[in-house]
Amino acid sequence: MKKGTRTSRLTVFIVTVVAIFAMIGIFAQDVAKNTTLGLDLQGGFEIVYQISPLQEGKDLPAMSAVAESVSKRINVLGVSEPQILIEGNDRIRVQLAGVKDQEEARRVISSTANLTFRDVNDNLLSDASIIKEGGASLGYENGAPVVSLKIADQAKFSEITQKVSEMGTGNNIMIVWLDYEEGDSYVKEAAVAQAGGEAKYISAAQVKSAISGDCVISGGFTEGEARELAELINSGSLPVKMTEIYSNVVSADYGIGAFNKTATAGIVGVALVMVFMLVVYRFAGLIADIMLALYIFAVFAIYGGMGGVFTLPGIAALVLGVGMTVDANIITMERIKDELYAGRSVQNAVKEGQSTSFSTIFDAQFTTLLAALIMYIFGTGAVKGFATMLMVTVFCTMVLNVYVSRFLINQIVKSGFLNDKKTWFGVKQSNIPDVSKRQEQFYFGPFKKIDFVGKAKYFITASLIILAAAVVMICVNGFGGKGALNLGIDFSSGTKITVASNEVLNTNEVRSDFEALGYKPSRVQASGDKVVYVTLNQALEQDQLTSIKETLTQKYGIEPNDNVVTPVVGRELVKNAISLSLLAWVAMLIYITIRFKWDYAVSCIVALIHDVAIVLAIFAIFRMEINIELISVILAIIGYSINNSIVVFDRVRESVAESRKPKLVSEDYKAIVNDSLDKTLVRSVFSSITTLLPIIALLLMGSGAIVTFNFAMFVGLIAGTFSSIFIAPQMWYYIRTHVKPKEKKKKKAKKEKLDELTIPGIND
Repeated sequence: MKKGTRTSRLTVFIVTVVAIFAMIGIFAQDVAKNTTLGLDLQGGFEIVYQISPLQEGKDLPAMSAVAESVSKRINVLGVSEPQILIEGNDRIRVQLAGVKDQEEARRVISSTANLTFRDVNDNLLSDASIIKEGGASLGYENGAPVVSLKIADQAKFSEITQKVSEMGTGNNIMIVWLDYEEGDSYVKEAAVAQAGGEAKYISAAQVKSAISGDCVISGGFTEGEARELAELINSGSLPVKMTEIYSNVVSADYGIGAFNKTATAGIVGVALVMVFMLVVYRFAGLIADIMLALYIFAVFAIYGGMGGVFTLPGIAALVLGVGMTVDANIITMERIKDELYAGRSVQNAVKEGQSTSFSTIFDAQFTTLLAALIMYIFGTGAVKGFATMLMVTVFCTMVLNVYVSRFLINQIVKSGFLNDKKTWFGVKQSNIPDVSKRQEQFYFGPFKKIDFVGKAKYFITASLIILAAAVVMICVNGFGGKGALNLGIDFSSGTKITVASNEVLNTNEVRSDFEALGYKPSRVQASGDKVVYVTLNQALEQDQLTSIKETLTQKYGIEPNDNVVTPVVGRELVKNAISLSLLAWVAMLIYITIRFKWDYAVSCIVALIHDVAIVLAIFAIFRMEINIELISVILAIIGYSINNSIVVFDRVRESVAESRKPKLVSEDYKAIVNDSLDKTLVRSVFSSITTLLPIIALLLMGSGAIVTFNFAMFVGLIAGTFSSIFIAPQMWYYIRTHVKPKEKKKKKAKKEKLDELTIPGIND
């Protein structure tokens, strides 16, 4: 190669790398500012409302109109970037991060704000339509705050005030109601007010003559109350009844603490992955680390630009994506190493490795995308947020690690700089044949002599023992009255309160605190030294929660979090969990059947069922709580397990296509499976390590709020790797040797792979 061309390619490589880090450095602060933290990371609360008509028999208005009305009410609170999500045909989920006065927020959101003018006999004189749009404002009368109203139909207002003035002394009173309900009475409420209580109406004014102009509402308001009432009136009435069926409250101190722990654990996990890649793959590992840094920046930029809210499950998905994005590099690098061990030059090895790995990467990422799409379309709340982050992860992985990464490697490779530096790709020089001496390939991987098919029965037996132990535990606990599984309130309904303190907490003392308040906890569990989770079987009302939280805050100094799930939501979560899993399995079955064949698909589904069963079995054996986070984990495991199995089956498919025998027999299939596992086992192990490192960091250093998620991911990742080696390939081998599908006439040997898009200068 000409010296000028070599220098120019090296220059392009250096300039590109510098540009990447310069971009990250310049825009990192802006990206950080554009990052919105969820309520679990900065405090706040989440409520799901069941929407029903104010009057029975009436039709519901469009949910978009209801959501808009709710949005106007939230604006009254001054909350920045609220999340208002329509779920189904009759539910709205409201997420408000950073709210300090939760009681005020609840009252403002659920208020119908139906302003009416009535006489002492509770007869309707007029509704809010008599007021100009946006005509309510804060005013002062004799130095006291009032609500000033600009009257739109002054003739009508004059008429009704004239009517009231003629009702005689003691009865010439016009009462202003907010959210008047059937059965409300001025006489009763006036008696309450006279006794020193708070009346439901907001104002009762004597009318001596007709009022032809604007008016004011006075009622002993503070300035804040008058301003809030004016804004509430301006937001318009909400023509529906909103019933709270789910709530989750996170204190600001707890949220910030969770964020700091999770962020620190994430940084440590990513750093460990970078060190691992650099040690194992050397120069190629350096490229992977550059892509990993760019990946994290890109995910934050894209997700933040979409208006996404970063939550604990979302960050967990981001960390899971670290393993996925590194895996794309590992697949390519292992293919390149295979070519180098076959004696090819660096340029040919890189070209062939990149080409043959594209199909595997595409299939693996696409199946993960399928799981994410199903979660997004059919999931709710945290599951939907997890799915969105997973989709962004897949997009960034495909773009950055397939094209940008290859562009950088190709610049160096085509410069000729690495022609005599094969060890920079993580291979041993002693295992590379000397082609100048016509030496043939003699190294086929560290596991070439292992009979995976023959030894599979021992590993399958181990899985069966775990599953059998789980069945025994489920039966014992079920008949013993404890419940077959330890279902959290997400599935069983109830209330979960998180008690936190700056001092070490004692679970027995916390239990006694609740018993002293008249509640019997069904479960009291410590998370570290300073956090205790208390579960109650009943879904508490808001006044009950307020009383408990005030007592605990006074004693421990930190406001507790609370999560309330009604029975109707619990039943639906169980149904949705099963539906999501089945939909994901069906989607995988269809896709793999199309891309491979039915026997590959069935083998993958068996492996998936195994992985999910193992996770549930471990949770059953150790009586760990099963909650909504586990649904995200199961769906993530489905994507990860399929990812691993596809990598193995891609090799199996190649070997079957390349076989020169007219008809394959049992020993041939056994050899194909063993050879494929030998070639992919290193990748499977390394990929699992790079995914497990961040998860382990999150388990040891992260927030206790997602310990269930992280532990389930830890178990699921190990199970997924295990099944891709000892379950899926052996199942395929069994089908091929026992079912004996009708074989088509054998075609000329050819690698079956997805054609890669060729871009000049990147992968040409």
